[in-house]
Amino acid sequence: MERNIKEEGKFRYVEIGEGTPIVILHGLMGGLSNFDGVTDYFPKKGFKVVLPELPIYTLNILKTNVKAFAKFVHDFIKHKKFEKVILLGNSLGGHIALYYTKMHPEFVEALVITGSSGLYESAMGDSYPRRGDYEFIRKKAEDVFYDPAVATKEIVDDVFNTVNDRMKLIKTLTIAKSAIRHNMAKDLPKMKTQTCIIWGKNDIVTPPNVAEEFNELLPDSDLYWIDKCGHAAMMEHPDEFNEILDGWFNKRNIK
Repeated sequence: MERNIKEEGKFRYVEIGEGTPIVILHGLMGGLSNFDGVTDYFPKKGFKVVLPELPIYTLNILKTNVKAFAKFVHDFIKHKKFEKVILLGNSLGGHIALYYTKMHPEFVEALVITGSSGLYESAMGDSYPRRGDYEFIRKKAEDVFYDPAVATKEIVDDVFNTVNDRMKLIKTLTIAKSAIRHNMAKDLPKMKTQTCIIWGKNDIVTPPNVAEEFNELLPDSDLYWIDKCGHAAMMEHPDEFNEILDGWFNKRNIK
């Protein structure tokens, strides 16, 4: 679905609805459209859904890291004059959300992570940068999902173009190293923010034991599983994802 992208200074973002802001943080290869299910559902429930474009490939190489992305999110939240937000992140976006919450807990009403990095990183894999090999890239993209058909030609083409752009590839690998450096295991037990963990039972990028570890380490979290689901639950099973999250909001009296 086409969204109107607003441009204000260094920020490009989509904003739909009115109410408590749900700020969505996309992953390394994830576009804003990955969250169409969430974007369609939650404005009808009285939330404002906001999707900023993260500067994954536009920051200076020395600032291409989890910490700098979290600072960008903080600048964005201050720019929007949000007092409290719900942060929802997938994959690298989940990791940025976790790091942001560690640094600025006073701004975060609740945290939602799905297929998040931060404890275990196999998102790139050692064999990732095989440039020019379309079939290899297609297989890698399909591995993200339980149902390989979700990896449309458009998605595969996007990934293929990214890894064949030398600077984007270098930044992708820089981010992967940054994600490993910023392991959150020691931070999580000190993070008191209420957290919803929604995970695909068949995620091979961040396997189910990663979700269990997040749930054990975070002091105030609930873990939910989606069956026959890979690394991007909000894409593969948008209806089930929304129902789980909506139910959690009700349980926690978040509105």
